[in-house]
Formats: sequence, C-alpha cells, structure tokens
Amino acid sequence: YCRHVLFVSLRLLMRLYLIVFKYLRRMSSGRGLMANSSQFTVEGKPFRILGGSIHYFRVPKAHWEDRLLKMKACGLNTLTTYVPWNLHEPERGMFNFQDQLDLKAYICLAAKLGLWVILRPGPYICAEWDLGGLPSWLLQDKHMQLRTTYPGFVSAVNAYFDKLIPLIKHLMFQGGGPIIAVQVENEYGSYAKDDKYMAFIKNCLLSRGITELLLTSDNWEGLKCGGVEEGIPGVLDTLPQRPLMVMEYWSGWFDVWGENHHIFQADDMLAVVSEILERGVSINLYMFHGGSSFGFMNGAMDFGTYKSQVNSYAEPLPDVPSLQKRSAYHPVDVQQYLCLWDTLRFQLKSEKPINMENLPVNNNNGQSYGYTLYETTITSGGTLHSMNNIRDRALVFVDRQPVGSLNYKTQELTIPDGKRTLTLLVENCGRVNYGKALDNQRKGLVGDITLNNAPLRDFTIYCLDMRPSFMKRLSSAPWKSVPHKPSFPGFFQATLHVEESPGDTFLNMSDWGKGVVLINGQNLGRHWFIGPQHYLYVPGPWLRRGENQIIVFEEHKSEEKLVFAENPDHGKTIDVYKLPFCTLL
Repeated sequence: YCRHVLFVSLRLLMRLYLIVFKYLRRMSSGRGLMANSSQFTVEGKPFRILGGSIHYFRVPKAHWEDRLLKMKACGLNTLTTYVPWNLHEPERGMFNFQDQLDLKAYICLAAKLGLWVILRPGPYICAEWDLGGLPSWLLQDKHMQLRTTYPGFVSAVNAYFDKLIPLIKHLMFQGGGPIIAVQVENEYGSYAKDDKYMAFIKNCLLSRGITELLLTSDNWEGLKCGGVEEGIPGVLDTLPQRPLMVMEYWSGWFDVWGENHHIFQADDMLAVVSEILERGVSINLYMFHGGSSFGFMNGAMDFGTYKSQVNSYAEPLPDVPSLQKRSAYHPVDVQQYLCLWDTLRFQLKSEKPINMENLPVNNNNGQSYGYTLYETTITSGGTLHSMNNIRDRALVFVDRQPVGSLNYKTQELTIPDGKRTLTLLVENCGRVNYGKALDNQRKGLVGDITLNNAPLRDFTIYCLDMRPSFMKRLSSAPWKSVPHKPSFPGFFQATLHVEESPGDTFLNMSDWGKGVVLINGQNLGRHWFIGPQHYLYVPGPWLRRGENQIIVFEEHKSEEKLVFAENPDHGKTIDVYKLPFCTLL
C-alpha cells in the first residue's frame, strides 16, 4: 500500500481525507448543519467548519478544559472526537461512561466553552487505537467478521449503541445541544467487505434518535494520483454544489518502535492550510492535541510488515490559557524488587496453546492486553519453531533462564538438551487498527509451536495483563530490596514524594530496557530502548501530594534511579514532508 499525495506543489505526506457531505437522511428545513449548496449553513447562515480533534480518552479529565480553551483561542469553532468502544465496553455487557470516560460531560464542556461538536462514534474508529476501538472479546468467536453484517458483530453493535446513543441523543443541535453532525463508521471505503454494512450502521444511528447531518469519511481516490490541481477539480466535477471539508488534516504523524520521531515543519504545514482555507474549504486539524495512548491501547500497522505504534500521539478570540505547570522532580531511588516468577498465581491448564482472547479470565471475556506466560515440560533439546504463531513477541526461558526471543522475523531458536521447563512470555504489542488484517488480531500463542517438528502440549498458562486487579495482587507478593544483580524479568518499585501541588512531568526511561510503567496504579504505557519514545508522560492529576508509588515491569535492564524531566527529548527526527508516503507505513 504505497501512495504519494501532492498538494499545492508540496509533498503533503499525510492521510488527507476529502469529505463530500451527502444527505443520508432528510433534515428539517433551516435547522442544524446543512449541506444543500456549495457551503455549509447552520440555521440558514453560512458556516465554515474550523475543527480540531481532541480525544477525551487520551487526555486526563482534569486537563479537558485547558485543552479545549486553547483550541478555542486558536480560532477553531468545532471539536471532533472519536468514541472508543473497547474502553466503554471492556467486557461484554459491562459499560463504563464515568470519570475519564464521561463522554456526555466532555460534550457538555465543549458546549459551555462555545464549541460545536462533530461526533465520530464508530463502532470502528481507527484512531491508531488497539483494534480500531473494537473490543477484543469480539475475537472469541473464531468465525467473527468485523465491520460486516455478520450476526455476531451486528448483535454486539446493537447492544453497544443501545447504551451509547441514549447518552448523547439529547445533545443534538435540534435538542439544544452542540452536536451538529455524526459520522457513520469510519473510512469504510478502504475496507468495504460488505455492501450492506454502512446502511446497517446508518440505521443504528437513525433508529435510536440521531437527528443531525450524517457524514462519512474516506480517502478520495483522485488524491492518490496527483495534487490539488488534479484532485479537487475531479471532485467538483462530480458534486459541484456540495461543500468540501478536509476531515483529517494531519498536523502530526504517529511513531512506531525502532524508527525516528516524525515531525511536520510549521512552514510547510502553514502553506498547505492557507491554501485549503483560501479555497473556502472547511478543515479539521487531526490532531489539534494528540494526548497519549495510555496503557496498552496503542494500535499497530500491518501492510506486509507488522509495526507496533508508540504511546505518545501526537468571533474575537479569547485569551490563551496559561501554560500548565510542569515539574522535573528529583530522581528517586529504586528500592524494592519482585521477580516475575514470584508473581505467578491462578494458573490455567490446557493441552494445546490458547490465544489470550479465549482464556477463561475476566468473567470469561478473555485477556485483552499485556503479557501471557506459557509453560510446559520438554524432554530433549533441539530446534524450537514458532510456526509464525507468536503474537507478537516472546521471551524464551529454559528452567527460567533466558535463552532468546521469538517474533515475526526470528522464528527459530536452539534449545539445550535435557528434561527441562520451557517458558514463553508472550507480549501483545498492539492490535492492527487499519487495513485488511483487522480480523486476524488474536494475540498470545495463536497455534502450535514445535520442538524438532513435534507440536508442544500440556501448557500451564498465566495471564499477566497488568490490570488493576493484577497489580493489587502484587501488594501481597514477597517484595525485597533490589539485589546487586537482579534477574529478569522483574518488577521494580520506587516512591516519588511530592511536596506541592503536583504538576505534569516526564519519566525518562532511556537507560532502561523494555517494559511497562505504572504510577499509582495508572498504566503510563510501554518503554523500549529502541525508541523513539524514551520519555513517558506523567499527568499531574495522576499524582498526589505525599507518596506516589511507581512500579516498573522490566524485561532486560534496570537502573538504580528513576529520573524525571520537564520536557521530553525525542532524539532523531524525520521530516514527514520529505518522505514518500509508503515509507511511513
């Protein structure tokens, strides 16, 4: 999948979505956002959408107002946001719209600040988010066909929308709310497996009371073959009397592990945005503020090569809000240590490997994220072969001593002779969020692995998902002082003392190996020495005055101290405008 997008004689290397608004239903005359002519109108008056994307689920709730005020101060008038199904229904039938996930409160805050809202409820959202926002428990059905009218998917979508839509339908423009448009699914033209599917999603929205303009978002085929002079006239020839909008003008680019940090030069971006505005086209900056994909929620790409993404996601105007407080706290000593092998409880037995989604855990919803440990007894050494059934990466141990790793590129490993215990610690590095590989995102061991061509059997399996329940169990585990030479993998604990009101900070993990960091039970995300992300964002609202517990799960290499910084260092960078689009995937 390789394309060049040339825009105003510049190499605009981003996902550019040219949105042609169509009526998918009849609106009442003169109300809400309309697309009857060459420009948008609201209540019959011309309206230019100047939008910005801020995802409430990527920004601590305490920072919502600050981010929205800054967007307002930049002259934008419309907030766009996705809605992640996998956060709102982490287990089948268990819904969460509270606290950090209080979508209604977020929309109401936007209205209070004078912003319109375009809502993008999915159910699939892409968003560089694990499985495009779809819950992993859908994959328990071995016949599941995501984003189609497959009965199992239809049933799950209906149950989810039965909870979601009633929460927001009273916030439509016609009900006095700020929502002026709702997107039907997302980028389905790039997937398009079922010609009945979009009509199904449209009906899901209309039948539950959505009253505003419905829209779709897809990449326009003409833009693959030329620049704005070739692309936009083709659109105008097709629908000359419809308003145009760039639904996703990418103001940044996502990073993947092992590559440099991607940047956009401000001058290049300014020239392109100016051209868009001069043509009278509406625009949505994607993202205005990227926030962070905390925990294990990063997505991945697979266009022939699997690549896991990092956690960092890139009228008269009101005054710009003051800058948020940032702090570079003093380094703290790592004081306690817990060997991974001392945490293994609640074992599961299985003759054959079981992928994490089908493990009988979490109220039979399976394991969604993190690590899964598989252990079995072998009677001889030889060649261990993954059969390409490891998703996505495994540390291999013999008698709990490391002997190597297996992944997509390395699928064979030599095992020493003797009757021994063989252990594989398998990490889910993130599910693909875009493309044809979406249905094949089960994680863990998804099939047989062999030793000397014979499939291994009789596994003991442990779920290491780093969820709050798992971390709570660690409090009663046998922690001890950090030994001079700790064995890996292991957990390392430190305490950060905060004397004043906590401020945002960054945890510098550049001297550590690979693993996960949690602070006061909140999962900050992964660290990995290969970069580009070495600094993990620590939101001030997640800290408290007094003692703050930091736990690092580390696979390879630890340090004696944890070091903080006021700002991150991104290291080497890549100017996105100077690269062919296909090299970014």
